[in-house]
Amino acid sequence: MRLFVLLCLLLAAPLALAQQGGASTHGQSEPALVPTPRPELVAGELTTRRFRILYTAHSEGSARALAERIEQVRDSFVKVLGRDWPGITEIRVGRDRQEYEALALPGGAPPGWAVALAYPSHGIILLNARSMGGPEGPITLRHELAHVALGQFGRSWPRWFQEGLAQHLTGERVALSHYAALFRAVTQEAVLNFEDLASAWPDMPSDVEVAYAQSADFVAFLASRHGPAAMEQLLDGVARGEPFEMAFGKAFHSSLMVEENAWREGLATRFGWLPLTTSMQLVWLLAPGLCVIAYVRRQRQKAARLEAMAAEEAAEDAALRVLAAEAQQQALPPAAPADPTAPEWMEAVSDDPRDFLDNEPERGPRPPKPTLH
Repeated sequence: MRLFVLLCLLLAAPLALAQQGGASTHGQSEPALVPTPRPELVAGELTTRRFRILYTAHSEGSARALAERIEQVRDSFVKVLGRDWPGITEIRVGRDRQEYEALALPGGAPPGWAVALAYPSHGIILLNARSMGGPEGPITLRHELAHVALGQFGRSWPRWFQEGLAQHLTGERVALSHYAALFRAVTQEAVLNFEDLASAWPDMPSDVEVAYAQSADFVAFLASRHGPAAMEQLLDGVARGEPFEMAFGKAFHSSLMVEENAWREGLATRFGWLPLTTSMQLVWLLAPGLCVIAYVRRQRQKAARLEAMAAEEAAEDAALRVLAAEAQQQALPPAAPADPTAPEWMEAVSDDPRDFLDNEPERGPRPPKPTLH
């Protein structure tokens, strides 16, 4: 059982990386805050109350669809964060990968795996319209907006908090891929230190998965443990220019090290073998395998049923043939009973007159017929 579950987790790993990589952005520092000209590729502009959307000639439809819902997305952030970020946020939309990269800021080219990119200090977001049209598009947009919001609130956010809060706000923390990554990290004793995730991100894909997953889980842990008021106080402290750890201590009345240790103590309980075998997570992990087993069993039952039906039909056909033969035999007229007083030569007489003539016994010469004179 353990081997099967571990195999499911390993199979889920590449998908988790693809999802996290697509929604994440910031493996490099932002370009300098200097005025830059509008890209020549921009064909038009749409404005809403708090957004400016620049689009290319081939992405106007996507830009107009985005303009219709972007203000509602930002309102949902305000409800969660308790505040709005200042200024106008610019969103640049390209039709495909080539246009998307051409809209980047000088010195801030997007990584090859990213389908969206945020420049939090600049208040600018890049979107690939073709990739945004998929099911992960809305989550990716919200993820980048969360980065912009934090960038406008303050400048000293550690990397793990940026990524963790962005995933917390977009609901990515409940993904099965996060559970799989943390399960592997706990069972392999490979949980990373948040101190190492403050300004840099791992290079190994497996470590990147763990970094995203544990950042999201730790932020959710802090929000649940201390409540929204403490989270708002932390945002206020960093917005006033306080170093993150100082604002952290004032908001949570604890240190980052103490909170991290408390979070680590509960990992084995929530992500080890025991909870895996007693929680609904096991159902989701085993669901694909169970579906395959159920399908195979169903096919076997169907084949056995068809075979039984074929045998039953063959038996019915044989019975019908027997009944038909019996009915045909009963339809023939019964043979006349033999006369015990008749001579033996009469017992073999046929009903056919020809047979009678052929079988007539020898009686000697016949007398001549009389003639008339």
